[in-house]
Amino acid sequence: MERRKFLALAAGSAAATMVAPHLASAQTPSFEAQTVQGTVMATRGNITGTTLPLNGPAADGIRYRPRFRFGMGGTQIGNIFAPISDAQAQATLQTAWDGGIRHFDTSPFYGHGLSEHRLGAFLRDKPRDAFLVSTKVGRIFHPSRQPLAPTLWAEKLNFSYEYAYTAEGARRSVEDSLQRLGLASIDIVYIHDLGPENTELPQPWTRAYEIARTGAMVELERIRNEGLIKAWGFGINRPDAAIKAATDDAPTPDIVLLACHYSIIEHEEALEHTFPALAEKGITVTVGTPPNDGFLGGRNRYHFSDKLPAGAVEKRARLAAVADRHGIDIRTAALQFAAAPSIVSAIIPGARVSGQVEANIESMKVGIPKAFWDELRNEQIILPEAPVPV
Repeated sequence: MERRKFLALAAGSAAATMVAPHLASAQTPSFEAQTVQGTVMATRGNITGTTLPLNGPAADGIRYRPRFRFGMGGTQIGNIFAPISDAQAQATLQTAWDGGIRHFDTSPFYGHGLSEHRLGAFLRDKPRDAFLVSTKVGRIFHPSRQPLAPTLWAEKLNFSYEYAYTAEGARRSVEDSLQRLGLASIDIVYIHDLGPENTELPQPWTRAYEIARTGAMVELERIRNEGLIKAWGFGINRPDAAIKAATDDAPTPDIVLLACHYSIIEHEEALEHTFPALAEKGITVTVGTPPNDGFLGGRNRYHFSDKLPAGAVEKRARLAAVADRHGIDIRTAALQFAAAPSIVSAIIPGARVSGQVEANIESMKVGIPKAFWDELRNEQIILPEAPVPV
C-alpha cells in the first residue's frame, strides 16, 4: 500500500471496510462520506446457503489452491486508521471463527507487528491443521529507541522498519513472523508492496524487483521446499511484479494477492490482461479488499486514495440502484462477484467489529438472482464476459 496516500488519509480515522447503515433502507441509497468506525451495512436478500465456500483439489497445472475460499484480512486488527482494543480484536476474530472462517491474512506491516501478535494469540489453542495463515515479507522491523511518528497505523507497536527484498531479508522476516504468530509453519507468504504504486521504496520498483528476483523469490522457494511454508507469491495493489515474474526467467509464484485490482466496479484490466497472464503459469489469485477499500460501502476513498476517478461515484450509484431493485445490498454483490472467477482461490474482506464479520459471512450465503447480473451487463456496469456466481 502506498504510504504517502495513507498518511493523508489517516487523519480522517476511516476504517478500510467502513460501511453505511442507511444502505439497509429499501430506498435507493444516496452515498455520503462516513466517519463512524465499525458501522455495518445490513445484508439484504434471501439466504440460501448454509456454509462458506471451500476449494476442491487443485486441477492439473494449478500451482497452489488454498482449501479455504473465504477469509478475513488483518489490517483492522493492526489498528489501521483508528485503534481497537485487544478485546475487540479477539472478539472479532472469535466471531469469524464461529462463523466458519479459517483463512486469515496478516502482515508484519499491519500495526508494525500488532496484527500478527493478535492473530497468533487467538490461534494459540486452535488445531494447526484447522486454519490457514498468510503473511508477508519485504520489510524487516527493529525496536525503535524513539517514539515513532504518526502513520496510518494508530497505536502501532514501537518498531521501525527497513525494506529488505534480499534472500536474507526474506528468511529473517519469515522467522520473525513465526515468532510473532507463535506458529511452526505459515501457509502462504507474499512479497509485500513491490510495485510502482509504492513511492516509499528507496529505489525504483524495477530495481527492487531485481533484488527480489535473485533474493527473496529464490529464498522463498527454498523455504517452501523446507516445509516452513506451503506457497509464496506477491501481495500487491498493482499486478506489475506478478506479471513480470510470470513472464520472465524468475521463480514462478504460486499465488498472488491483488488488492483493489479486481472488483465489481473495476475489473477490465484484470480480466483482459492480468488473469490470463497468471493463468498461463497456473498462478491463482487472492482478492483483497473486494469492496474497493470501502468505496462500495459509501466511503469517499478509492484505491487507498481520497482522489476519486471520474465517473466512479456515478457508477457506484447505478450499481446501488440495480441492487436495490433486486433486493440485495452492494456488499453482497461485491463479495460474490470477486469470488466468481475460476482463477480466484480466495477473497479476504477485512472487519473491525463482529457485526462486519457476521454481515460478510451472510453475504456469501445469499442467493443472488440471475436477473441482477443480467441487468448489470445490460447497464454496462460489468463486462459481458465477467464471471458471476451460478
